[in-house]
Amino acid sequence: MMQVTRIIPNLPAPDPAGLAAFYRDVFGLTVEFEMGWIVFLGAETEKPLRMQIASEGGAGTELPAISIGVDDLEEALARVRAFGIEPEYGPVVEPWGVHRFYLRDPQGNLVNVVTHS
Repeated sequence: MMQVTRIIPNLPAPDPAGLAAFYRDVFGLTVEFEMGWIVFLGAETEKPLRMQIASEGGAGTELPAISIGVDDLEEALARVRAFGIEPEYGPVVEPWGVHRFYLRDPQGNLVNVVTHS
C-alpha cells in the first residue's frame, strides 16, 4: 500500500533565495538545496509533519498559506520584529489552546506562527 512520505508547501517568490533567507533567519531553517529557481529548506524534527485543509484560519481569520510551529513564540515574534514586520493578527491565545500570531512574509504570504500551550 502506498504511503505519503512527505508534504511540502511551495511558496511563490520571484527571488527564492531572498525569501529563503527570511525563513532561515527567523525560524532557523537550513538551506538543503538551491537551484536558483527553487530553494529547499528543512529542519531536523522528531514530530510528524502534516497537511491541513480548511475554509478559514480559525477565529474568523484568513486562511494562512503555511503554519509554522515553534517552541518559543516570544522569540519568534522578536525575530519577526527584527525584520521590521509586525503581526497582522495576535499574538493571541485561542480558545482551543494555541498561542499564535500571523505575519506576512516579504512576498506577502500569510504565515501562522503557533505554539501549543
